[in-house]
Amino acid sequence: MTSHPLLRSVVLGVGSYLPAKTLTNDDLAKIVDTSDEWIFQRTGIKERHIAAEGETTSMLGEKAARAALANAGLTPDDIDLIIVGTSTPDWTFPSTATQIQAALGVAHGVAFDLQAVCSGFVFALSTADKFLRSGSHKRALVIGAETFSRILNWEDRTTCVLFGDGAGAMVLEARPSSGALSERGVLTTHLRSDGRHRTKLYVDGGPSATQTVGHLRMSGQEVFKFAVGKVTDVVVDAFAATGLSAAELDWFVPHQANRRIIDMSAQKLGIAPEKIVATVHLHGNTSAASIPLALSVAAADGRIKQGDLVMLEAVGGGFTWGSALIRW
Repeated sequence: MTSHPLLRSVVLGVGSYLPAKTLTNDDLAKIVDTSDEWIFQRTGIKERHIAAEGETTSMLGEKAARAALANAGLTPDDIDLIIVGTSTPDWTFPSTATQIQAALGVAHGVAFDLQAVCSGFVFALSTADKFLRSGSHKRALVIGAETFSRILNWEDRTTCVLFGDGAGAMVLEARPSSGALSERGVLTTHLRSDGRHRTKLYVDGGPSATQTVGHLRMSGQEVFKFAVGKVTDVVVDAFAATGLSAAELDWFVPHQANRRIIDMSAQKLGIAPEKIVATVHLHGNTSAASIPLALSVAAADGRIKQGDLVMLEAVGGGFTWGSALIRW
C-alpha cells in the first residue's frame, strides 16, 4: 500500500464583487418606516449593495472568481473543483456552480452548490479542504455568492434593512506539508447544525413545499440569542484541535450579520477588539458572501498578511454554524 504525503489546503488568493447600486439607510427610510439611527444602532449597518435587474448570483460569483484567480496569479484552467455556497441560486437547477464553471470557460473537473445559508462559505471551504487533502483534486475555487434582495419582503422593515447582495471567492491549492502549525494552509475546520430551529430563520417558499420562491422570515431576537450563546463552541473546538489560543490569533473574520453579535462573540471568546475584521457597515448581511467579502477587504488593504493566523466563524439558518482556522 502506498502512503500519501500529508497535504494542506493553502490560500493562494481572494477576490470579491459588489453590485454597483448602493442602498443607504436613508434610502430605506423612504421605503419603510425606519431611520439611519435605528438601523445603525441595532445592527452597525450603514449601506448595502443591490444587484441590478438581470444581474444573477452566478454573474456576481463569476466576477468574484475572476478577481480571486487574478489575485492568485492563476487562470480558470488551473481549477478542478468549484464549490459555491448560496441560498439564492439562479435556478432551482442546475447548480449556480455549474453556471460559474461555464462562464469561466472551464470544461473539466467538478462544480456543485452547497446549502448552509450564512455558514455556506465556511461549509464550502471545509468541504473543499477535504477534497484537496484527500489528493482527489489539486486546486479549488470556493465561492460565496448571494442576491438576497430577491427573497426579501421590502415592506417588512425587520428584515429588508439587514441584507445585501455580493460575492466573494478564495483559491485553494493542495500542497505538501509537514503538519507544523506554522506552515500555511487550512489547519482545522469544525461544522455543526441543528435542524430544530427552522422557524426562527427561513424562507417561506420552495419547489416542494409551495412551488414558489418565497420571502425571508426571521425571529430576530431568537437568532441573536442563538448566535451569541451557542456558536462559539466551534471556535473553542478549533483551539482544542490545534492547541492554539485566542491570544495567538492575528485576525477574527466572522460572518457579517450584525455588529453587536460580532463584538459579543469576540468578547466571549477573549478575542481582542482590534483583531476583528468588520465590513457589515459597508455590505450589510450578504449571507454566504460575507466572510470572503471581508477577507478580500482585509487582504487588499494589507491587514491580513502571509503567515497570519486567521479564524473564520459563521452561523446561518437551519441552524448551521462552523469555524475554519487558517494560516494565511
